[in-house]
Amino acid sequence: MSSRLFQGIIHQMRDTIDRVTGVIDENGVIIACSELVKIGEMRQGVREELAYTTDSVTIGGFTYRPIGAGAKWEYIVFVEGEDKMADKVATILSVTFANIKNLYDEKYDKSSFIKNIILDNILPSDIYIKSKELHFSTDEVRIVFLIKFHSKGEVLPYDMVQNIFPDKNKDYVISVGEQDIVLVKEIKPNTPVKEVEKIAKSIADTLNSEFFTKVSIGIGKPVDNIKDLARSYKEAQIALEVGKVFDTEKNIVSYENLGIGRLIYQLPTTLCEMFLQEVFKNGSLESLDRETLMTIQCFFENNLNVSETSRKLFVHRNTLVYRLEKIRKLTGLDLREFDHAITFKVALMVKRYLTTKPMKF
Repeated sequence: MSSRLFQGIIHQMRDTIDRVTGVIDENGVIIACSELVKIGEMRQGVREELAYTTDSVTIGGFTYRPIGAGAKWEYIVFVEGEDKMADKVATILSVTFANIKNLYDEKYDKSSFIKNIILDNILPSDIYIKSKELHFSTDEVRIVFLIKFHSKGEVLPYDMVQNIFPDKNKDYVISVGEQDIVLVKEIKPNTPVKEVEKIAKSIADTLNSEFFTKVSIGIGKPVDNIKDLARSYKEAQIALEVGKVFDTEKNIVSYENLGIGRLIYQLPTTLCEMFLQEVFKNGSLESLDRETLMTIQCFFENNLNVSETSRKLFVHRNTLVYRLEKIRKLTGLDLREFDHAITFKVALMVKRYLTTKPMKF
């Protein structure tokens, strides 16, 4: 990756510096150069010469200087010429490359650091030590978005998301699977859930419009300490899983808005089976036809309001009352009573959960 970094800078400086410039790696191989044909060539003996001095050295018409200061340096910059101007340019390039590489390495190390945190690959006691080494603020408010891609395209999922959040020290894009990308984003304290969901919607819309790909996004809860990012990541995972069961039409699901679905998802299926058997008579739930189930759903969506529901269904009020009475006779639950309606709503969710999950004990 350093070769691409160096080559990019050299390419931008090519018209400004009217001399051949380049970079040599620890093996003496040219890995970046203003003359592309020279990439891959060997420069023997340069490292040995530089081992005995802290200044530049001139060999075979070129001036060489280590990138970085002190004993720890991996790369060497070279400039065509053995005059003072060549030495000055080599010095400037050495300082420039060293600073840019340090910033790049720090950015890369921070991303790896966060990845280890969300995947629980680092001890809690080591998190604060590593944070200090990387000058990483531990107390900012951050949130995790888990972006699941549903199709493969010419552009990698990581590159797509990185394209939306380029070179931002506050936002980190991490690949956790072939089709799964995590975005750890810094947000303002007390940011409303709706605002966070707007960010997710913007990401989904951009990926759809620019890259013609569809995604689902799970959102964890905000955390104000870096060690809790793993929890936010797990919440984002749960949000996607629960969303597949209870909110099949939504492509953006927030953990904070899962409601009772989150509780049901964590219950053993055997307990759910017992609940259904206790609430309903044998076969009573299965005896409800599609029209009846649609009526029930509309009744719930309109807050148990008979007049509003009949209007939405384009049926007479008495017809709706007749259907509700039929449901009461079949199930023993009168949906016009709040407690009965709650029980029925939960039962429908439990039933849906059981149809998507294998038995677990």
